[in-house]
Amino acid sequence: MIDVSTPKARHRFYCSGAWRRMREQILKRDNNECQWCKAEGRVTTAKTATLEIDHIMELEYHPELALEPSNLRTLCHDCHNKRHDRHRYKQFDDETFEF
Repeated sequence: MIDVSTPKARHRFYCSGAWRRMREQILKRDNNECQWCKAEGRVTTAKTATLEIDHIMELEYHPELALEPSNLRTLCHDCHNKRHDRHRYKQFDDETFEF
C-alpha cells in the first residue's frame, strides 16, 4: 500500500513516476477537460485553466485507491477548490472601502 500518512509522504507520492503516469492517463481519458464543467455544459481545458486530478474517495482516507483510475477524475483548479471547500476569497460590500 502507498504511504500517504503525512504531508511529506503525500508530497513524495505526488512526485512519483507512478502518479505522473497515472495523471497523464486520466487527463487523456477525460479528454483534457474538467469533468464538472463538462457536466454543466461548459468546456474548460488546459488552454483556459489549470487542470488537476481529483481523488473521488480522498487519498488521505483511502490510500488503497491512490492509483485506481475509477477513483480519479480531471477537474479545473476552481472546481477542485470548490470540491474541497477551499475558497480563500472574501466578499466585501461597498461600505468596506473608503474612496
